Amino acid sequence: MGKASRDKRDIYYRKAKEEGWRARSAFKLLQIDEEFNIFEGVKRVVDLCAAPGSWSQVLSRKLYLPAKLSPDTKDDDLPLIVAIDLQPMAPIEGVIQVQGDITNAKTAEVVIRHFDGCKADLVVCDGAPDVTGLHDMDEFVQSQLILAGLTIVTHILKGGGKFIAKNFRGKDTSLLYCQLKLFFTEVTFAKPKSSRNSSIEAFAVCENYSPPEGFNEKDLHRLLEKIGSPSGTEDLDCSSAWLEGPNKMYIPFLACGDLSGYDSDRSYPLPKAADGTYQCLDPVQPPIAPPYKRALEMKKTSNQGIQNLEKLSLNS
Repeated sequence: MGKASRDKRDIYYRKAKEEGWRARSAFKLLQIDEEFNIFEGVKRVVDLCAAPGSWSQVLSRKLYLPAKLSPDTKDDDLPLIVAIDLQPMAPIEGVIQVQGDITNAKTAEVVIRHFDGCKADLVVCDGAPDVTGLHDMDEFVQSQLILAGLTIVTHILKGGGKFIAKNFRGKDTSLLYCQLKLFFTEVTFAKPKSSRNSSIEAFAVCENYSPPEGFNEKDLHRLLEKIGSPSGTEDLDCSSAWLEGPNKMYIPFLACGDLSGYDSDRSYPLPKAADGTYQCLDPVQPPIAPPYKRALEMKKTSNQGIQNLEKLSLNS
């Protein structure tokens, strides 16, 4: 969360810092929970693509900390939260960190070991690729990331469990919807109030995990390929993903969060201190190992080299 003018005007950036969240995306998960009550009865959670950790913070505050503070909760009954990311992140109370690849089966095995052989009640994923601005390309790459998350979901999510994942809306969203409907009886695409209207992002809220009878995790990509074909298969209702015109499938879409609350696209006045100035708060937790760190170091070295050459040319 930076200090640019746009960040100062963004009410959710400011509120995130004031309330101790690592990123404004924390409000998105909170608003999804307000609408779908996704945390009810949840004891084991997995946060995919977790860094910098704002969703893990929500999970800790909503599940782990209330249970820890309750006098009736035993140590064995505390909720288990596992956060997975390729990048390390600063510790969060009650959150077990696993640095690994969500497409790797070994990562799923590590999670299940942390759960003592049990499976998760809820899997969340707020991951997204670096956007290019080309909507069709961004939508495709994001859908592939969701399907990568689905790969680990089929290994670690229990029957009846829930899966929440970010997606980018586009012309092929109906195909992704049909792919998710193969594994969940209820799939809704939700747009939290804290998500900007100018953004094409939404969140797939998948409830009641019910894979096809006789499903083998190794067959996932084969099933997805069949759904990705206009002809589909005889035993799978997936041809609707390719219907156009009056027969086109329209997926359930829901705005969530307090619709009379803060507008993420509106500019609100900056709160003033006693002396009439605005004080910009520092980020709650700066990245500890950002992927762009090496690029910044190379740029700094390059600039220093240019400055040294300029000094030599002036002295000569």
